[in-house]
Amino acid sequence: MLRTRIITAVVLLALLLPTLFLASLPVFALIMALFSSAGMWEWARLAGFKSIAAVVWAVLWLATASALLLMQAGVVGSIANLRLILIAAAFAWIALLAFCLPRASLPRFLAVPAVLAVLGFIVMFAAWLALLLAREAGPDFLLSLLGIAWVADIAAYFGGRAFGRSKLAPRISPGKTWAGAYAALLAVLVYAWVCSTLPGLSGTLPARIDQSDGMPAMLLSAVVLVTLSIMGDLFESLLKRHAGVKDSSGLLPGHGGVLDRVDALLPLLPIALLFIA
Repeated sequence: MLRTRIITAVVLLALLLPTLFLASLPVFALIMALFSSAGMWEWARLAGFKSIAAVVWAVLWLATASALLLMQAGVVGSIANLRLILIAAAFAWIALLAFCLPRASLPRFLAVPAVLAVLGFIVMFAAWLALLLAREAGPDFLLSLLGIAWVADIAAYFGGRAFGRSKLAPRISPGKTWAGAYAALLAVLVYAWVCSTLPGLSGTLPARIDQSDGMPAMLLSAVVLVTLSIMGDLFESLLKRHAGVKDSSGLLPGHGGVLDRVDALLPLLPIALLFIA
């Protein structure tokens, strides 16, 4: 299993890094749209759509993203006018997290497959748009956003294994602990401080917030974003529990599905972009 996970991770990095640093924005947008449509297919299945309906929903999502790319030659010009989608996604995530995580279940009005699928459509589209806006701001800026989720995930894993006793959300994800959450928070605060301090990282999100609003605002934003990443992970675990599955799919050998890899980023990306909108 470990060997499979490593091979899959290497392949993903081999695809991601050239796309991130070398591809034009339209090519990057298309590749990320294809990747996101796979996540949309998984979300639709977890929401309760049957196989054909989930494929149709993912194709509809991809068609919507493609239509946006074809609206005009300057991709960023059309995307910049759609920041309201980021705001809509923020409210969608507030509703999802506030109604679901405290009760460790989906309320009846959200458990309706069509409702849950529509919310997924919104948050997936907003995350994709945020990716494009972050990429347009520079690869270092986008990497700094991804780094928040990666640092939090790694720190939570090792902190939980070393010190984990009290469960964070036993009815949702028994493996997550408060120690892991605290480790993630501490690691991200250090990561954000490093980004804002080193001159070579002046293009990162923490550095930009520090430059415009000061260190306290930057550290507070880091707390908000690491909290969102943890909550995004928990919500996807809740979706899987609702669907009665262990992984969102088997698309990524050794890692589960696309949602299993990007769950923390779905709420983090659009809300992080609102910090500098």
